[in-house]
Amino acid sequence: MGRKKILVLLGPNMDMVGVREKGVYGDETAESIERQIVENAGRLNCDCDIFQSNHEGDLIDRIHAAKDAYDGAVINAGALTHYSYALRDAIASVRIPFVEVHMSNIYAREEFRHTSVIAAVCAGQIAGFGKNSYFLALAALQDLM
Repeated sequence: MGRKKILVLLGPNMDMVGVREKGVYGDETAESIERQIVENAGRLNCDCDIFQSNHEGDLIDRIHAAKDAYDGAVINAGALTHYSYALRDAIASVRIPFVEVHMSNIYAREEFRHTSVIAAVCAGQIAGFGKNSYFLALAALQDLM
C-alpha cells in the first residue's frame, strides 16, 4: 500500500494568519504553519498538498478535483463554514473523508460562528487548538482513510 495523499484546504483570510486578529490566531505566519502541516503529514507517512483561496469557486473546484487525486482532506473554510451551502454540496459530492478544522474555538466567539453548514458532511470537527487543530485533524484523518 502506497503513501496516502491528503489535501488541506484553507478558505478566505487564512493567508492572513499571523497578521490579522493576533489575539485569536496568534502571530505565527500562515507560511510557517503550512510548513509544519506538511512536516506532520510526512511523519504520518502521508503526502500533503495545501491550497488556500479567498474565492469560494476556487475551493469548490479543488474539492471536485480531489475525488480522484486524494484519499482524504482537511478543510478550514474560514467564514464560508457558516453560510456556504455550495461548499457543503461540493464536499458531499466527493467520496473521500473530510475533517473540518478551526484554529479558534468557534463556539466561544460570535453567535454566527456557532453554526457550521459543512459539519454534517464532514467526518468530524476539530476546533480551538490553534495550529495543533490541523495536526489533530491529520491524525484523525489517517484513521479514516
